[in-house]
Amino acid sequence: MTSPTSPEGAADSAADLADALVAWLARAGVTEVVVAPGSRNAPLSMALWASAQAGGARLHTRIDERTAGFLALGLTKSGSRAAVLTTSGTAVANLHPAVLEAIHAGVGLVVVSADRPARLRGTGANQTTEQAGIFGPLLTSYDVATVAALDAVAAPPHEVVHLNVQLDAPLVPESPLVSRLADARTSTSGSVVEVRGAPATSLETPGPPLERGPRTVVVAGDDSGPPARQLAEAAGWPLLAEPTSGSRTGENALRTYRLLLGTDLGARIERVVVFGRPTLSRPVTRLLERPDIEVLVVPGRGLWPPKPEGSIATSHPRWGEDEVDDPAWFEAWKEADRALGRRLDRLLADQPTLTPYDVAGTTFAALPAGGLLVVGASSPVRDLDLMARPPAVGTRRKVIANRGLAGIDGTISTSIGAALGRRDSARNLALMGDLTFLHDQTAFVLGPDEPRPDLTVVVANDDGGAIFSMLEQGAPAHAASFERLFGTPHGMDLASLCAAARIPHLRVTSRPELEHALASPNGGIEVVEATISRVDRRDLDLQVRALATTPEEA
Repeated sequence: MTSPTSPEGAADSAADLADALVAWLARAGVTEVVVAPGSRNAPLSMALWASAQAGGARLHTRIDERTAGFLALGLTKSGSRAAVLTTSGTAVANLHPAVLEAIHAGVGLVVVSADRPARLRGTGANQTTEQAGIFGPLLTSYDVATVAALDAVAAPPHEVVHLNVQLDAPLVPESPLVSRLADARTSTSGSVVEVRGAPATSLETPGPPLERGPRTVVVAGDDSGPPARQLAEAAGWPLLAEPTSGSRTGENALRTYRLLLGTDLGARIERVVVFGRPTLSRPVTRLLERPDIEVLVVPGRGLWPPKPEGSIATSHPRWGEDEVDDPAWFEAWKEADRALGRRLDRLLADQPTLTPYDVAGTTFAALPAGGLLVVGASSPVRDLDLMARPPAVGTRRKVIANRGLAGIDGTISTSIGAALGRRDSARNLALMGDLTFLHDQTAFVLGPDEPRPDLTVVVANDDGGAIFSMLEQGAPAHAASFERLFGTPHGMDLASLCAAARIPHLRVTSRPELEHALASPNGGIEVVEATISRVDRRDLDLQVRALATTPEEA
């Protein structure tokens, strides 16, 4: 919705609004600013440049607004708070995918759009459209023309804020920017709100204890944080944690839980405690829909639909006893996970060519403690879910994916932003499919003065959309239409695309080659293309699913 916060009376000058914006961003805890160039946003851009020169928020420039939006999203997801600034017109609309992802995932992105003054709206002025409220009813859009109106806007740390700033001529300052650096140094020396990384839920304020008895599992969806693991360990329950949950460490986290849910163990579950929002697998969705199971949901950040029908919302669940619930229950899951993991590894080792599971597993194995991995939202994150072996507690790898709406757009930009925002990362990796990679090529269009992270992008290239082959539309009955509508082969030469952007590229075709490539990063942004095939992907997926009902070989 739109909030007309500007008081009656004449609008303030562009220069005054620009200076006020710099101060507002500092108060909101913004430490990174992404600017997409334009004429109408020139006053704001120039003020932010002067602020950056004086030690204020770090400045990034991108020529593509969609890339700029996802860069700011990645910066914010990794712990900083970022703002993205565009000019008027379609530039603002290009931010919509990143804004929607931020809203649904509870990421506190700040969006600033430059607009014509109100008197020019509806007059046919160039690049003028209805920008206030352009992102729809999911967030409040503040249409501001005065410093007083801007100062009245709050900035909750985990909510998206849209400032639509009305700017009138003159759009450039009368004096050169360098002469304003002293003023900028003064304006950026005020207090900055710290908004870094509080988890979506916490056990610091414990609620009523959970009762002993029902056979229970803990499900940890995206951005759950440590509380899911802490509860599972305290009660001795199996932990079914997605790779982006922030909970997938320790002895209670299970690697193959998705497959085990289809076995007798899954059928015996009587209670589920859900943290975050699980989005990766249909077995988990079916589990939460079962009418015979008690489902307790711990609300998280972001804009999510209502909890599963029949479930109970809870806050800060805890295990109130000294001993774990039922050791035999957890040991049955743990042993089944070990056995199924061995069968899965043998199946993949017997494949004649490199598989997407190999690519996911090898990439995760190359990630050291304290490292960062950004994962594409299609097949790679699901492959990773089966292949990522839970590391020990205290050696957490930060794994990020855009799971708010699970789109593939903007993944390279998100990865670059996350790597730039996580300045103390031991290593930065990104894993994605070829369509995801191609969807965001402009992320590599970086000017010579732009900050560049050390980031290795691993692309599992099967020349199309493999995930659809594992869904209903990939069944043999639909083979005639599959390639054109869902397989979408593209035949693109990724090496040439990387060469155009002066990004180092290496193509590998086997697990040893991939392991070697990931063992020797060159620094800066580089691409490792792992060539795989999707011809037999549906059959391989069926073999993987069948493993859960296959007895362990002697």
